[in-house]
Amino acid sequence: MQIPVINRSRHPLPEYQTAHAAGLDVRANLAEPVTLGPLQRALIPTGLFLEIPVGYEMQVRPRSGLAYKHGIGLVNSPGTIDADYRGELKVLLVNLSDQEFVVQDGERIAQLIVARHEIVAWQPAETLSDTGRGTGGYGSTGSV
Repeated sequence: MQIPVINRSRHPLPEYQTAHAAGLDVRANLAEPVTLGPLQRALIPTGLFLEIPVGYEMQVRPRSGLAYKHGIGLVNSPGTIDADYRGELKVLLVNLSDQEFVVQDGERIAQLIVARHEIVAWQPAETLSDTGRGTGGYGSTGSV
C-alpha cells in the first residue's frame, strides 16, 4: 500500500524495525526535549502529514519497550487518524511511572498500523438475536 506523506521533520519516515513487524515506528520531532513528570501528558509532534486512503485508518499505538522500561503509554490507545485528516500527526504520550521521562528529538515514540475499516449503516430493530451471553456485561464471563 502506498500512502502519500509530507515529511517536515529532520528524521526518516516511519519504518518497520524487523521483517515481520506490524507497526511502523514514528519519531518525535522536537525543537527541544520535553519532560513528562509522573502522570503528565504531552502532545508530541512528528512533522508528518499523511493522506490515508478512504476505507482505512492509521492506528497510533504505544511502543512496548517504552511502556515496559519507562511506563510511557498513549492516553487514547489506539489513537485513530482518519482518511480525511490532513494536519500534522501528533502523539499523545502519558507518563504512568513515578519518575520523570524526557522525550528526545528523534526518539521512537509510537508505532503506526494501517487498518481497513467498514462504514456502518444502522439498521433500526425492535429485538436482537439471543446469545449464550445475553446482556451480561463487564466480568460476566468469569475470572478464569
